[in-house]
Amino acid sequence: MTSLSCLGKEVVFLCSASWLKLACICRSFCFLFSCFLRFLLLQVNSFCIQVFYFVFLSFLGFWVLKALRPRTNSYRPRDLDLFFTSVSATTVSSMSTVEMEVFSNSQLVVMTVLMFIGGEVFVSLVGLHLRKSKLRWHIKTEEQVTCVNSDLCPSNPTNDKVEHIEIGVVEKLDCLNSQVEPQLYSQQGESLDLDYLQYCSVRFLCFVVLGYLLGVHVLGVATVSLYMAFISSARDVLKKKGLKMVTFSVFTVVSTFASCGFVPTNENMIVFSKNSGLLLLLIPQVLLGNTLFPSTLRFMLWLMGRFTKKAEIKYLLSRTSEVGYKHLLPSLHSSLLVVTVLGFVGVQFIMFCLMQWHSESLNGLSSYEKIVGVIFLCVNTRHTGETIVDLSTVAPAILVVFVVMMYLPPYTSFLPVKGGERLPGNGDRRKPKRSYKLLLENLKLSQLSYLAIFIVMICVTERKKMKEDPLNFNVLNIVVEVISAYGNVGFTMGYSCQRQLKPVEGCEDKWYGFSGKWSDQGKIILIIVMIFGRLKKFNMKGGQAWVLF
Repeated sequence: MTSLSCLGKEVVFLCSASWLKLACICRSFCFLFSCFLRFLLLQVNSFCIQVFYFVFLSFLGFWVLKALRPRTNSYRPRDLDLFFTSVSATTVSSMSTVEMEVFSNSQLVVMTVLMFIGGEVFVSLVGLHLRKSKLRWHIKTEEQVTCVNSDLCPSNPTNDKVEHIEIGVVEKLDCLNSQVEPQLYSQQGESLDLDYLQYCSVRFLCFVVLGYLLGVHVLGVATVSLYMAFISSARDVLKKKGLKMVTFSVFTVVSTFASCGFVPTNENMIVFSKNSGLLLLLIPQVLLGNTLFPSTLRFMLWLMGRFTKKAEIKYLLSRTSEVGYKHLLPSLHSSLLVVTVLGFVGVQFIMFCLMQWHSESLNGLSSYEKIVGVIFLCVNTRHTGETIVDLSTVAPAILVVFVVMMYLPPYTSFLPVKGGERLPGNGDRRKPKRSYKLLLENLKLSQLSYLAIFIVMICVTERKKMKEDPLNFNVLNIVVEVISAYGNVGFTMGYSCQRQLKPVEGCEDKWYGFSGKWSDQGKIILIIVMIFGRLKKFNMKGGQAWVLF
């Protein structure tokens, strides 16, 4: 009995030692992971993080789409076309080389997820959480330095005292309900208190953007589902194409809000051109998720500030440049952005109605349906890409206007300033750059230079088809496709067998983009263009080393 009890004690001791080792390994792993995350947040450039983010999602989406079966077993898309589709959904470009009705319901769900997490609002929310983590670590470091330099903390504190200090830091960070004004801070702790207020403001903004993102999606899906349930003509289209109403509603709303432009139907929104109610429901989704997001966000903060006196809201509205959130614009810029967006839509609407009112593209529509359809089309030229007409039937002058609209960044606005005056919110102090950073700045080209290079490369890869099929493979069609991919819009001229000078036997018109007829080399170049266009915000000031006289 004595030997058995001793053996039991040894087993218990060995087990407890093993658990201690396992716990130590887990703690070490968590510490290393925390250090790795801190290194990423503090040292790695945000450009590199977003490049990795979009490339990783593109490959992950491709593997999942390839693992799932398409709707029919008779046709299975090529791997390059699936990867092209995954990149297009992740970068919210909606360029297509495969007809949408080829994908099964499960594949449409995967594309919905890719569009949601690839949308600008969601990506900006992730960046906002990273900035919140940076501020939290900065506050902890500053708090520890303050504690070490004070008499309250001994040089060798015990574990109990350290835990007490950490709890005090956490309690001080919990300042969402603080009613303290920045002007009332004492001079001794003014910088530290401002840092706390900045952290609280960024954390509050995270909740606001999250509520905005979820609220607009829930409301959009509910309204579109109700419309499809009560309007028989729209519901019959889904039955004819074998699409589920819930999948269509969620997919379309997510795609529209993310400014992607994918629609589960082959014909995009052409098949719903007479459903003006559906188009009117989607127009706010286009604007709220794209060009008018900063203005709407600031209006929401202003509205909340009218009913509550939170210091965080006042900080967000008055110190937009210090928040570090590019979508939170100053008051003047936000107001003029609304005027600019509506002005661009108005100019396009007038030109399109004057030149295309009696055209073939609008045949069969009533005057009211034409007005709503043209407004829907003009709103979508700014980075969304849903259409109710075949762009190949649109006048070339209108196409040139569309190309300009696709090229412009989403927050382009008319913001007049006096001579020598800086734009509001852009007066941050710039740190002196190192020599290698200055070299990279000088080597950067302008956006138009890169686009010209991409267009030339595609003209080289498709030179044989441009010679044999000049009506389809012309420079204007290639320019529209490249600019559309760069602007993450999704507009395309398509491909028509009727425009072939030398008819090819077995040629069938397909409802996918013009790039679907390109060579593999051309498709790979367009994939690069889509990723480059999704990250163009990091190179908006490129080409400044070139001086033109």
